[in-house]
Amino acid sequence: MQHKYRSALNRDVPPARRGEFAALRVGPLEVWPPVVLAPMAGVTNAPFRTLCKRFGAGLYVSEMITARALVEGNEKTLRLAGFAPEEKPRSLQLYGVDPKYVGDAVDYLVSEARVDHIDMNFGCPVRKVTRRGGGAALPLRPRLLRNIVRAAVSRAHGVPVTLKFRIGIDDEHTTDLDCGRIAEDEGCAAVALHARTAAQLYDGEARWEAIARLKQAVRTIPVLGNGDIWEAEDALRMMRQTGCDGVVVGRGCLGRPWLFRDLADVFDGREPSDPPCFGEVAELMLAHARLLAAWFGESFGVRGFRKHATWYTKGFRDSKSLRVRLCEVRTLAELEEILAGIDRAEPFSPVAVRAPRGKSGGTQKVALPDGYLDHLDDDTPPCPEAEDPSSGG
Repeated sequence: MQHKYRSALNRDVPPARRGEFAALRVGPLEVWPPVVLAPMAGVTNAPFRTLCKRFGAGLYVSEMITARALVEGNEKTLRLAGFAPEEKPRSLQLYGVDPKYVGDAVDYLVSEARVDHIDMNFGCPVRKVTRRGGGAALPLRPRLLRNIVRAAVSRAHGVPVTLKFRIGIDDEHTTDLDCGRIAEDEGCAAVALHARTAAQLYDGEARWEAIARLKQAVRTIPVLGNGDIWEAEDALRMMRQTGCDGVVVGRGCLGRPWLFRDLADVFDGREPSDPPCFGEVAELMLAHARLLAAWFGESFGVRGFRKHATWYTKGFRDSKSLRVRLCEVRTLAELEEILAGIDRAEPFSPVAVRAPRGKSGGTQKVALPDGYLDHLDDDTPPCPEAEDPSSGG
């Protein structure tokens, strides 16, 4: 790779040495390189997972589904829980706030070998979720969290269950170490920490030192780090600095599925290739849109592709005016026509490598139910509205 595509942070970071890192073990699953696609609502559906997996091995987790809706047979939820026929292993993220529904959902998912891995999410920072006691607010009540995790693991029949969470709701109310210990105690196969608080949302830098602390506290199962993996070398730096056992990649792969190729390269001791030129990116865009159209139908699939189009075109010349047209596209034919007019030889822009993608912008004061902090020993499940599937966290 030309050094112009490496940020100053990573200019002197060497690829992995032979034997430096081990494969990630999640129950019976062996994952190499030790890389996991972060579940992202409205993004990590079967078409996107399929496209990413073409670039490199790893564990590719579905977007989050809610336990109660799954148990009640909600049609949209059942669709989200679907996998492409060739997907293996089948990894799904589940979110729930009631041990009964979580247990029933897990039982449904593992029956007839529907999934090979279940990841549970307790990191959602969205206001309408936390103000009802769900998402990142739920770990403040460790007895309830333990009951939910126990219900999941006990009904999983050997399918590995993992836990993903944040540092806490804010700096005064941290819960990550409790989450890690509960997961370890109750038989989870691994834990993953998004190294920000819910108050931080996606703002600022991820606090990798929190991943190191969690790794010191959780000794018997793998610990994964999540946050600010924009370049393949970021993953190496995170693992070297924190001692974590693997990385979770979220916003860094939006519009850049080849990041998984780069990750495979650096973990196997190779320098990554240069990013694709605009013509190659355009072919990826068309492939992605066609997969979405085949999965969801052309109208819904192409509309769903619009947000991806803004990420794919970041950094290219005149991309602002191009994105205006792409955000109005309705058919595959329209998309093909627009992309036929680009400069196919234009190289990828170095400034786009670490350009923010997806959710960003600002911090928040986390909303909680009235009196929530006065009853942290309460293990009563919150109301069903706390299962709003807005965000993966």
